[in-house]
Amino acid sequence: MSSQPEHSIDRRQVLAGSLAGASALALGCKTPSSPTPAAPAAPLVMTTQAAPFSLPALPYADTALEPVMSAKTFSFHYAKHHKAYVDNLNNLVKDNAELSSMSLEALVKKVAGDSTKAGVFNNAAQVWNHTFFWHSMRPGGGGAPTGRMLEKINASFGDYEKFKTAFSDAAKTQFGSGWAWLVEDGGKLAVLKTGNAETPMTAGKKCLLTLDVWEHAYYLDFQNRRPDYITAFLDKLVNWEFAEKNLG
Repeated sequence: MSSQPEHSIDRRQVLAGSLAGASALALGCKTPSSPTPAAPAAPLVMTTQAAPFSLPALPYADTALEPVMSAKTFSFHYAKHHKAYVDNLNNLVKDNAELSSMSLEALVKKVAGDSTKAGVFNNAAQVWNHTFFWHSMRPGGGGAPTGRMLEKINASFGDYEKFKTAFSDAAKTQFGSGWAWLVEDGGKLAVLKTGNAETPMTAGKKCLLTLDVWEHAYYLDFQNRRPDYITAFLDKLVNWEFAEKNLG
């Protein structure tokens, strides 16, 4: 990462409760020590809010994904790592009138590929990526999708098991820190992996789901067993309703 510590801070942005006060969907900020009731997942929507950005609310209580993902993991991953990206981003754009006036998604796209703005990109993209990740999971999730989502997966991959293998392989083989993604590209679904803060939306892909494979995402619960974490995400956490809404 460029100008932030590893635990410091990227399409249609900010979900229900994304950037506090951004829309009627916003749930407001919370910390894992004061969980809010689970809210139904909503598709990502563009927000007009500019800096200063706020830590988005979780779409469920910090205990809601236990025992698969612990409240202790959320206390570090959400309340420390994600929050640090938000704080870093605000500090990086506060003296830049152009960047501080942009929505988060517009900001990510604006600075992508600009080596002089690498710190801004890394932190902005990680705010977006993490917000998307929280909504890619839900209590009682996991398993194969149904309906339109399953039809799209069958048409693009052959069947759900082939998708599951492709997604698992992408997540396992992302060397070091990064993300595994399910995206829509040209009417078909595809699995991608990105390193560090990179996000497929800067290449014009429509993000449907993501899995965070940075080590801090799973180490407290799974230690070095990334394959077990990936399997748990797909079998017990993945939010197919959210993915289908993101199809549009």
